Amino acid sequence: MKIRGTRAASVSRQGLCAALLVASLTTAAVGATPHNAVDGDPSPGNDSPQSRPHGTPNLTLPDLRPKPGATGKPGESALPSGGENSGIPATALAAYKNAEAIAKEKYPSCHIPWQLVAGIGKVESQHAAMGGRLNADGTTERQILGPRLTGGEFEKITDTDGGRWDGDKLYDRAVGPTQFIPSTWASFGTDGNNDGVQDPNNIFDAAAATARYLCYGNRDLTRAADLDKAVLSYNNSREYVNAVLAWMRKYSDGQVGVVPDGPGLPPSPSGNAPSGTQPTPSSPSSPPATPGGGSTTPHKPGGTGNNGNTGNTGNNGGSNKPAPEKPGGGGEKPGGGGTDKPTPPAPAPVTRLDRVSERKLEATAGEDFTAQPRVRALTGAGKAAPDGTRVRFEIIGDTDARFPGGTKEATVRAKADGTAHAPTLHAGDWPGQFTVRATVVGRDVAPVDFDATVKNAPAPRADKLQRVGEGDLKAAPKATFTQKIQIKALGKDKPVSDTAITATVLDADGKPLTKAGPYFKDKDGKPTRTLALPKTDKDGLVTLPELFTDERTGTYTLRLATGDGTVLVLELTVAVPAPEKPEPSKPAGTPTPAQ
Repeated sequence: MKIRGTRAASVSRQGLCAALLVASLTTAAVGATPHNAVDGDPSPGNDSPQSRPHGTPNLTLPDLRPKPGATGKPGESALPSGGENSGIPATALAAYKNAEAIAKEKYPSCHIPWQLVAGIGKVESQHAAMGGRLNADGTTERQILGPRLTGGEFEKITDTDGGRWDGDKLYDRAVGPTQFIPSTWASFGTDGNNDGVQDPNNIFDAAAATARYLCYGNRDLTRAADLDKAVLSYNNSREYVNAVLAWMRKYSDGQVGVVPDGPGLPPSPSGNAPSGTQPTPSSPSSPPATPGGGSTTPHKPGGTGNNGNTGNTGNNGGSNKPAPEKPGGGGEKPGGGGTDKPTPPAPAPVTRLDRVSERKLEATAGEDFTAQPRVRALTGAGKAAPDGTRVRFEIIGDTDARFPGGTKEATVRAKADGTAHAPTLHAGDWPGQFTVRATVVGRDVAPVDFDATVKNAPAPRADKLQRVGEGDLKAAPKATFTQKIQIKALGKDKPVSDTAITATVLDADGKPLTKAGPYFKDKDGKPTRTLALPKTDKDGLVTLPELFTDERTGTYTLRLATGDGTVLVLELTVAVPAPEKPEPSKPAGTPTPAQ
């Protein structure tokens, strides 16, 4: 949203019909200077991607003067003139009010008014009219994309979403009615219409996410300073703040008309036309903002519009009265004996795939992936793909991974909601990385990739330690234990190799020894009573080094433990050996046994 040669038109405050709250919010903000984010609130702030230059917003300011003859009281201002393009499409207005309701429930201390969200929507995309055009479900008929953020006059932001939202795998672009940077959407995206999808191209989702973003960091938008910080964090520009808050004031004064969703409002080519001028449609073929004479009321059922379609009076002579029935129309065909049956419209084509499940998949060699790739096929109107849409999942890369039957491809039919699940994916027998790619069969739609990783099976865990051999472990003072102390690590009764074991000599009560008692020697030959043993061999065995004694006698314990908490405790005894008894002497003359 970099400001290029823009000039905010002066706005007269004379006769402003703003409510006391809105006036208090904006008076401090309009004259303030940009500042940094609140301490401890690094995002969103003036250094966040969202606040950096990523497009040219529409900085046209509304005429805030009351209509001639109005008293200037709140609610008595004139509806905005058509030249200001200040009407709001019905669906957009519903989305803004829905965002306020969601924020009231989720961020009650924020106090964000829908008029502020509408001000963002007006400045960012003229309520999705910048080539987007809203469908009934709130999704733009075509994507609204900002320029590629390659640097120069705009911020340089390399791709952060794999092209998922902006179709660009090299650089990011702002997306949707409120122009979210993909990386910001990843943090603040919201499902505003409860359809299970967070889509920046849907104005209900975008408006709810905008409210969430502006409320971030426990802001209270009844405080002028917090309001200023919030809008600056969306676009770090004083002119931008002035424009957004001016539109918020106008909408808060009741100066808003509801226009049909239809083509929306035609944008001005530069996005910075002076207040009160008539913007030029984006192309000669762009329809007017209000078909049939600029009515600001929605189409009424039963009327005929352009070419006889239902709606208000249209451009080709339609009227609010039902069209007269043509002679012979709607009856039996002469001589045919049958009736005309309308040809059902062809199903809308699939135009995009959205990733529904996580992009990264992980599994252990020899096992199945617990999470399966899942995508959603959508039409240009953002609706679920027609019944029978086929989605192909393909394994790409040097891997032993496979779908059921040992295949590298699997084709499935999308469900009624447009979602398609890949079959169970087996990880294969060796570690590595590969890609699972989803495509729509028969349609040139950008694919969706999933990054899969197969890891080595974890080493078996030793759940038991046992001593090899029998007999008490005894030694004399100032000597060594002569018995070989050998330990075996077992996991589910099978030898476990590469098990790290620590040996510790303790007193009889299991308390650490300080300066006396049995000891090992470290690599420098110094006494130590705690020693990390070599890892167990392929048979799960490890032999302890020599265990020395000092002059102290008594009973001690030898504690052997793995890092996972498997423990074996052995008893050590240090005692003075009993003196050997002399053999009894033999009487003289005792005959010697014959040899």
